[in-house]
Amino acid sequence: MKTPVSTEAAPFAIGPYSQAIRHQGTLYISGQIGLIPGDSVIFRTEISEQIDQVFANIVAILSEADSTVDDILKLNIYLTDLEHFDLINKKMSQIFNPPYPARATVEVSCLPKGAIVEIDAIAKCD
Repeated sequence: MKTPVSTEAAPFAIGPYSQAIRHQGTLYISGQIGLIPGDSVIFRTEISEQIDQVFANIVAILSEADSTVDDILKLNIYLTDLEHFDLINKKMSQIFNPPYPARATVEVSCLPKGAIVEIDAIAKCD
């Protein structure tokens, strides 16, 4: 049975979807952009600050599911400009320890609310 996971410590979904779904020991976290929890405004226009807010949102959802960043198995990262690829690598090396999660990074033409980055995640959870 799939079970929704939701927390006020991360932004509410801006459409008909869940922040995350728990199913058979796996947590599927919907794409997170740099929204401030409780608000519908992008945190900052700077890519570095948006990345930090995105990961803070992901950590809040993980915490609600009794998981941590160490439980993340896969990330999908969407950037409006692949010029930010090196910065994503730098930020990930500050957040994660080896073995790093599997990852795909793709450039997209635009993201909701003018975001520069969006990240979704798959993590293990008990």
